[in-house]
Amino acid sequence: MQACRDFQNTRLLSRRSILRAGGMGLFGMTLPRMIFAEEAARNPKLIAKAKNVIFLFQWGGPSHLETFDMKPDAPSGIRGFHNPMSSSADGIQVSSLLPKTSKVMDKVTLIRSLHHKMKNHNSAGYYALTGHAPPSDDQRLKDTPDLFPAYTGVVDRMLPSRSEVPSSVHLPYVVSDGTQTPGQFASFLGKPHDPFLVTQDPNDPKFALPELSLPEGVSYERLSARRELQQMIDSQSRLMEHSAAAKGLDGYYEKALSMLNSTQLREAFDLSKESDKTRDAYGRTTYGQSCLLARRLVEAGVKFVTVTFDPTIGGQSITNGGWDTHGFNDTRMFPIIEQRHLPITEQTLPTLLTDLDERGLLDETLVVWVGEFGRTPRINKSISRDHWPFCYTALLAGGGTKRGFVHGASDKNGEHPAENPVTPDDLAATMYHLMGVDPHTEVHDAANRPVPLSYGNVINNVIA
Repeated sequence: MQACRDFQNTRLLSRRSILRAGGMGLFGMTLPRMIFAEEAARNPKLIAKAKNVIFLFQWGGPSHLETFDMKPDAPSGIRGFHNPMSSSADGIQVSSLLPKTSKVMDKVTLIRSLHHKMKNHNSAGYYALTGHAPPSDDQRLKDTPDLFPAYTGVVDRMLPSRSEVPSSVHLPYVVSDGTQTPGQFASFLGKPHDPFLVTQDPNDPKFALPELSLPEGVSYERLSARRELQQMIDSQSRLMEHSAAAKGLDGYYEKALSMLNSTQLREAFDLSKESDKTRDAYGRTTYGQSCLLARRLVEAGVKFVTVTFDPTIGGQSITNGGWDTHGFNDTRMFPIIEQRHLPITEQTLPTLLTDLDERGLLDETLVVWVGEFGRTPRINKSISRDHWPFCYTALLAGGGTKRGFVHGASDKNGEHPAENPVTPDDLAATMYHLMGVDPHTEVHDAANRPVPLSYGNVINNVIA
C-alpha cells in the first residue's frame, strides 16, 4: 500500500524535478518509474476505446511473405510462389490466395516491423502471450511463478467482471511444443485470475460445457449449500490460512460457482442459436467455430478472449497443425499453407471482421492476429522457411485502431525492420492502453517486487 501511495505522490513531479533527482531514488522510485508517473499525471484517466479484445494466436509462426508483407520483387529464393493482389485499402497487397481477406483490409492496421530475438517456439510463444521477454531463449522454458501472467490474467486483475460472465476466456487449446508453453495462465497474479478455459471443440455437434452444467438431481441452491459446508470445514482446519494454493483454488471455485448460475453465459456458449448460414460462413472447423464463439462471448460481456489456431506448432501433415513449415521437401512450397493455413484464414478472418463490423461491435472490439514470430525470408534446402523473429507482421482491427493503415516497414527482403520497429512489449502496451489500462501500472511479482504491466511504449501511430 505504501508503494501505491508513493506512486500517487509522484504524479505531480515535473521533468525538471525528476532530472534534479537524477538517478537517485525518490520515495523508493527509480528514474524510469518517475517518468512513468509523470506521463500518468499528464493523462490521469485513460478512455477505453476497446471494451473487448479477441486475440487470435497463430501458433507456429505464420510467414509474413506468404500473407501480409509479400516481396514480389525480391530475388528467387526469397519471394514466395504466390502472387500479391491489391486489396480494399490503397497501397496494401496480400497473397493472391486470400481474395476474401483482401476485401476487408480497409478495416485493419498492419504492423510490418514487429521483431524480437527468441527463436524457439516456447520462449517466443510466452513473449507473444504476455508481452514480456522470457529470461532466456530456451525451448525447455516452463511456466513458473517467476514468469509474467498472460494477457487474460492481467485483464481479469485490472478489469474484473461485475457479473457472472468471466472477464477472460482461453479457447479451444492449451498450446505446447514438447512441453506446455508458458504464459497462458495468471502466474504470480494468482489462480483466481486464470482465464476461463474451454478445451472442448465448438465444431463438435455435441459441443457442451460440463463446467456450466450441474450434476443430475443437484440444484444450484443445493450446490451452494455444499460449498458453505466446505468453507466451514476449511475454516476450522485453518487450511485456507496455511495454503496459498488452496486459496487460489477457493477463489477459482467461487468464480466457477457463480458462472453455474449465469443464464447469460450458458446462452453465449450455445452455438445452436446461430443460423447454419452464419456457422458455415465462419467455417466448420474448430478454429472457425471458436472465432464465432469469441464473437458471442464479447457480445455477452467477456473482455478478453484468446483463440489459439492449433494446439501444436505443426509438422509435415497437411490436415492438422499450426503454422510451422519445416521439411516438406515439396516444390509446391509448403502444401500445408496452401491446403490448410490460408484456406482457414481466408474463411474465418474476413468473416469475423465483417460480422463484428455489421453488428456495430468492431469499433469497440480490438482484434489482434499474430503469431510468435515469422519465417525466414530465405527459403531453405527443404523448400520451407525456418523460424524468424527478427521481422514479422501483426494485424490489428477495430478497438480504436486506424483502418486501412500500415505502421512500420520491413527491408527489401523482409529480413529486418526498415521503419518504426515494434516489439511485443509495445504491442502489449498498446492493447492495454486501448482497453483503458495504463500499461505502466505496477503489480507485485512472486517476490513481492513492484513490476509494470508492460515495459513497452504505446504505438500512438496506429490509434485512430
